[in-house]
Amino acid sequence: MLRTTAPAINKTLIIKSSLLFPCLIFSFFISQAQVHHNVISHQKTVFQTSSPWIPEIDVRSDAAIIYGSGDRPGMTFKQRIHSWKLHGYQTDFMTGIAWGNYQDYFYGKWDGKMHLDEVQVAINDDSVWHGHHTPYIVPIPSYIHYMEQAVTKKVIDEGITTLFFEEPEFWARSGYSDAFKKAWKQYYGFNWRPQDKSAENTYLSNKLKYHLYYNAIKQVSSFAKAYGKSKGLEVRIFIATHSLVNYSSWEIVSPEASLASLPGIDGYIAQVWTGTSRTPVYFNGIEKERTFENAFLEYGSMVSMTAPTGRTMYFLTDPIEDARRDWGDYKRNYEATYTAEILYPSVDHFEVMPWPERIFTKPYRLPDSDSSVLIPHDYSTQILVMVNALNKIPASKNQISGTKGIGVLMGNSLMFQRFPTHNGYTDPQFSNFYGQTLPLLMRGVPVQTVQMENLAYSATLKGIKVLVMSYSNMKPMSVKVHQYLSDWVKNGGTLIYCGRDDDPYQSVMEWWNTKGNHFKAPSDQLFKLLNIHPGLKDYHIQKFSAGKGTVYVMRQDPKEFVMKKDGDTSYVNVVKRAFQHDAKAGKIIWKNNFILHRGPYDIIAVMNEGVSDQPVIVKGPVIDLFDPSLPVLKVKAVTPGHEAFLYDLHRVQNKNKPQVLAAASRIYEEKITGKSYSFVCKSPLNTVNSMRILLPRAPESIEITNDVGKSIPIIKKSWDESSHTCYLSFANSPEGITAKIKW
Repeated sequence: MLRTTAPAINKTLIIKSSLLFPCLIFSFFISQAQVHHNVISHQKTVFQTSSPWIPEIDVRSDAAIIYGSGDRPGMTFKQRIHSWKLHGYQTDFMTGIAWGNYQDYFYGKWDGKMHLDEVQVAINDDSVWHGHHTPYIVPIPSYIHYMEQAVTKKVIDEGITTLFFEEPEFWARSGYSDAFKKAWKQYYGFNWRPQDKSAENTYLSNKLKYHLYYNAIKQVSSFAKAYGKSKGLEVRIFIATHSLVNYSSWEIVSPEASLASLPGIDGYIAQVWTGTSRTPVYFNGIEKERTFENAFLEYGSMVSMTAPTGRTMYFLTDPIEDARRDWGDYKRNYEATYTAEILYPSVDHFEVMPWPERIFTKPYRLPDSDSSVLIPHDYSTQILVMVNALNKIPASKNQISGTKGIGVLMGNSLMFQRFPTHNGYTDPQFSNFYGQTLPLLMRGVPVQTVQMENLAYSATLKGIKVLVMSYSNMKPMSVKVHQYLSDWVKNGGTLIYCGRDDDPYQSVMEWWNTKGNHFKAPSDQLFKLLNIHPGLKDYHIQKFSAGKGTVYVMRQDPKEFVMKKDGDTSYVNVVKRAFQHDAKAGKIIWKNNFILHRGPYDIIAVMNEGVSDQPVIVKGPVIDLFDPSLPVLKVKAVTPGHEAFLYDLHRVQNKNKPQVLAAASRIYEEKITGKSYSFVCKSPLNTVNSMRILLPRAPESIEITNDVGKSIPIIKKSWDESSHTCYLSFANSPEGITAKIKW
């Protein structure tokens, strides 16, 4: 997972553990036959770790993603894998594709050649590094061959069949190395051009970076599939990547949506977390952090990237982040990103956290204090309640509240014109994107993003009534994009085009001005297909008919809608008119919140810059899952600027069946008789369990014992007659705590 402290300057992966693992703990690796027989064969939830199993980080997800294929002093890669298998885990694998602990390659041990000349290089020969002895790489053929033979082959030989290649990233500021110059000549057929000299050079440079990692992923995934097949194994390949929203904002180039159509790619992990989502953005003339709103757009862009292709999507969020902040800050932002991810009801696969070793074994500051402590029990309990809910939360056909059918077009070329600045044209904080989305999101419209590269799939525009687009910050990479859009409009769609079309990238060497085309801007070709002729200098809103559809043209760049106070008024009015009168899609609803009912869960977010300051009132009984004490509430008020995750006791399935409704542990070996209920619960060492259990009547006795049958103290217990639920709290253990309840 990408780790950064200064998005535009540097990234540092923080995965080193201070924990010591004596060689003696591996004496139990006698044979693979000893592996726990309950290894889970599916994986709804996963986490990634560079550590071998230790009891403090056993969070009981379905699979542990083992990070990195390297051996350690006194600890082999194989031993790390088996330490997790022995505790019942399916084991997957993850490694960086653009960087990693590949010193044997960089320094010549692997093939006898030094490869440091393949490092990504920015202007003034400034090499781009991920960490100590860990450069970002230009993926030339020898590096791809290394990834196939030294990494992928080794992992598959250990029997791992699910591989995650992380962060195929090329920094926008780089592109000056000899390796890149050679790749330029091979790709374009003419000599390299420095990207700082013109907008066209920048565009061509970033387009090549995009192609290089697309090709690298294509080759490595094809090799992995073929090699696995030769050993009788079905290998699955996933890409762990930031959202297109974040990469564009942070000035990084990656293949993103194009990978979803590769036959060798089975899906993605959407790497969204506090560090990406708290990136400040403009709205109503104010630049500040808007973590929930940004996370919602990030996750949404990942859904739009993959949903039409049928690929599997894992959503990730992180209970902490890279920057060293305090536990209170981590908690607030974790609730915001977690809420955003579960508001997408079609996604039910999750990476519940990266690096549990740094969450549960590293000290951070307390709020308003210089003192650093290990994670407070209240917060670790809350985290474990939330991640165990992800083990159970279902996909749902229910929809998030709000007006549906409004989309914003986005494409991979959003990454192509972010750095450097040319001709004085700027897009502060990626505001041309947020100018199209935030004015709607802040008014309670769950605006969708529509991936340009997926327009060939019929499902991409299904349900879209009004589509907003702009070429102020992206360009169409294929003429087919316009044909799909034109056909959609002529068949009854409503299109809103926003843009002055005066940025320096309008005239870069591309299909609209080469091979017989002579359009000054790509939108001119689209307008020609639609048989409309909007004026470039007419800043009034223009409306045209095109077949059965409608086109609005607003000659403003979308950044103007959010960088000025009340700058979005005319834009919002056009969207409202287009939706209600032209698309005839019903009345558009403005509100300050989002609500989703998903199985027994209520997910709620109330925005503090919305159209009102009214709270959302939920009538109970509900269990508050963001409160580690799991209270049963008759009423829950969610105020602006806050989120809620609730268990609605009206929607319990099998209400007559004793069951654990919520817990800071995973539940196993449930047994029910006429007058008793027992189960085993497992969770990390040094954490406190909190659980609410549905029972037919108040318990007469409760017995809590550890894995050797010894009684352990109950920290707290209570009975709520109104909900027929028992509350219990006691110390967790990864070896299993048995609860026996009689009534």
